[in-house]
Amino acid sequence: MATPSIDKLLALIEGKEDELVSLTRELVQIPTINPPGENYAECIDLLKSRLSARGFETEVICAEGTPGHTEQYPRLNLIARREGTRPGPCVHFNSHIDVVPPGQGWVDDPFDAVVKDGKIYGRGTCDMKGGLAASIIAVEALLEWMPDFPGAIEISGTADEETGGYGGVAYLAEKGWMAAPRIDHVIIPEPLNKDRICLGHRGVWWSELETFGTVAHGSMPFLGDSAIRHMSAVLNEFETTLYPLLQQKVTAMPVVPDGAKQSTLNINSIHGGLEEGFSGLPAPMVADSCRLVLDRRFLIEEKLAEVKSEVKGILERLTESRVNFSYELKDLFEVIPSMTDQNAAVVQSVSHGINKVFGRQPEYVVSPGTYDQKHIDRIGKLKNCIAYGPGILDLAHQANEYVGISDMVESAKVMALATHELLTGEQVS
Repeated sequence: MATPSIDKLLALIEGKEDELVSLTRELVQIPTINPPGENYAECIDLLKSRLSARGFETEVICAEGTPGHTEQYPRLNLIARREGTRPGPCVHFNSHIDVVPPGQGWVDDPFDAVVKDGKIYGRGTCDMKGGLAASIIAVEALLEWMPDFPGAIEISGTADEETGGYGGVAYLAEKGWMAAPRIDHVIIPEPLNKDRICLGHRGVWWSELETFGTVAHGSMPFLGDSAIRHMSAVLNEFETTLYPLLQQKVTAMPVVPDGAKQSTLNINSIHGGLEEGFSGLPAPMVADSCRLVLDRRFLIEEKLAEVKSEVKGILERLTESRVNFSYELKDLFEVIPSMTDQNAAVVQSVSHGINKVFGRQPEYVVSPGTYDQKHIDRIGKLKNCIAYGPGILDLAHQANEYVGISDMVESAKVMALATHELLTGEQVS
């Protein structure tokens, strides 16, 4: 049976539902669209003002020199810290403030944050301003309920997760802000569903492949050498050799959905030939260049060097077997798979909170894509990091994105209970 004091904490959170809705709407109504990185300063100011008024020491950190940073679009980050009354661990909630462009297909204005049918609609409601607001309300309620707490609590709002996180968590990890031993546990309120704990993510290798040819008149292609035909040979090898190989690779990681338990390869884009002229007609030329971007997602059981060698092996075989075949392969982006131990304290504390709030054990999952845990793990050298937050993963980046209000309230309860356990070591039954 829960003690009255724990019931009081949960009741405090329930009583803050209107405040939670209001905060979420305020955040969503600031269109922090990335790219290019609009209105970061306004969003950071909102968070700084609110948390400073509640006793947090705040620091605004500008990630100068990072991709996308300009005077017009500065990469701004906020770290807010509230010290306890005695020594103890630091629990950190990290949320990105940027959102993807809204795109088409919205019923309502994507930045009006319309409330209807128990949901808040708008770009960023699910991914992930609803999670950010829920973590703030969770911490504020916990501080009201337990002002005499040990350790420290931090809340951050960071830039650019949607474009790799280099102006946000990566920069903060490099500078020691988002790293061990300064902090001990990190919870990222990404929308992985309210009764799931996300332990990590698959790996990713993005690369650009270019094949080369010789330009000639399109009516006499025999005088040239088509780079597009060379690329066609590459794609054929992928279909007959690489894709069947990837289908055989299955992970023990609890990746969702099931299709992502296999290694995957997506052709993100392909470009070949000269651009159309002013008439709109194609250029009558043999293409001397063709480029494609590869998006290879790999498993914790695979090594990055092996992933690259599979593609390079195909290209080298074509170099030997195909007349005049030449290519260039460039690395664009790479992330090693990450998975926090299920027995880690941050995992178990959130698990206990989910069990308390929902009356069942959580589902442990791994994300098919990546998020800012990659930088906390790789650069910050901090393994005690998970994603947990309200929102349905499938709604992220969709038109008419929304977050359920009751989901936010329940997730805030879980976050508060988990923080209490991590700070005090006392498990809530």
